[in-house]
Amino acid sequence: MQDTDVSSVESVAPVAKTNPAATLARDSVKTVIFASMIGTAIEFYDFYAYGTAAAAYFPKVFFPEVTPTIAVLLSLLTFGVAFVARPLGSLVFGHFGDKIGRKNTLIVSLLLMGCSTVLIGVLPGYSTLGLGSVILLCACRFIQGVGLGGEWSGAALVATENAPENKRALYGAFPELGAPLGFFLSNGLFFILESVLTPAQMISFGWRIPFLASALLVIVGFWVRERMQETPLFRLAQEKKTVTKSPLTTVFKTSWRQLLQGTFIVSVTYTLFYTLATWSLSYATTTLGFSNKEYLLMLMAAIVVFAVMIVVASQFADKLGRRRVLITASSLLVVFAFAFPYLLQGQHNVAGAMTFLIVGFILMGTSFGPVGAVLPELFSTKVRYSGAGISYNVAAIVGAAFAPTIATWLSTNWGIQSVGAYLGVMAVAALISLLTTKETKEVDFTK
Repeated sequence: MQDTDVSSVESVAPVAKTNPAATLARDSVKTVIFASMIGTAIEFYDFYAYGTAAAAYFPKVFFPEVTPTIAVLLSLLTFGVAFVARPLGSLVFGHFGDKIGRKNTLIVSLLLMGCSTVLIGVLPGYSTLGLGSVILLCACRFIQGVGLGGEWSGAALVATENAPENKRALYGAFPELGAPLGFFLSNGLFFILESVLTPAQMISFGWRIPFLASALLVIVGFWVRERMQETPLFRLAQEKKTVTKSPLTTVFKTSWRQLLQGTFIVSVTYTLFYTLATWSLSYATTTLGFSNKEYLLMLMAAIVVFAVMIVVASQFADKLGRRRVLITASSLLVVFAFAFPYLLQGQHNVAGAMTFLIVGFILMGTSFGPVGAVLPELFSTKVRYSGAGISYNVAAIVGAAFAPTIATWLSTNWGIQSVGAYLGVMAVAALISLLTTKETKEVDFTK
């Protein structure tokens, strides 16, 4: 572990009787924010770039020989490959994150995730390599998913294990803010590219630029994480010699109920997000008469609401408790699920589409913000990386891996109301999980 400058470290007045970790040196708030946020920003940047490309460009680049509808479905299926790989990543990185520490594990996950994203930007299309191009695309997507599997949980632990006891949800919001930041960077770049390049140029080479540009974010992320130190709670566990040699065995044996609860609490946020950001983009540009550039601009405006609500909801979660905030959000999501199809009616209905996006992202921020604290709080320090990571990434499969594909198939065959019913079922599942989960606000995070 490399030394950290005294100026970048905060110490807390000795209160070891109530919180043994409080006497340990910890990174400054600024370092914690950047170290936890940068990786998730890259994570979501990569996923948004892929989601946008999969909806708008990959059908023509990688699936040009089938009908447009089948091409979109196949393209969105490749989108789901990384989600299938993420639980494998959470198993691998969770094991090492709980065994050797959060810092080095996060650095490796960042590099694996970033390098595979850059490789996607240089892949040949179907016209050059045929089916081989699709195989390479899926391989890069799979490796990307493995790296992503260790990212969010580690970032959440860097934030919450450095947090004061009464601000864990607020600190847990730091990695969550990477979601709107990554979204804004990715879609902002796509918006600029589509403004200066012709549609033919975008299909030829323009779609590659966001993937190649992610290399800059990876370099910044590596620099920030290399400078940070190990979290105080993991160092405390090392000092007490309570670090487990078999975190995966332990978490499945002792915390299987929390794994299930955490999975379904998070699943609805994934389904909601990819309904808002990926499926609706495809639906709006193929059915509602919006151009891709036009709808991206609307999404970027709505994403600001998402970022604000992450912070607001997390502050309420610190004051009122996690369950109260999340139960309220899940209940409102059930209502929204059955109401939003009425907003997406008619051709080029800007008011309806913006209302759909803004209300959806208000609920998304409220549901997603406190999760950065809730998942780590469900597990003890010795299995926290594994438990939070497995829950989060299995939720990615349950809630998002095939959400755009399912929503596209439902809307094509059963109408847009069936998409609302799909989201409503996921919201009810989250509500049931929350009702069976105890409040975690006051848990002893040092154990």
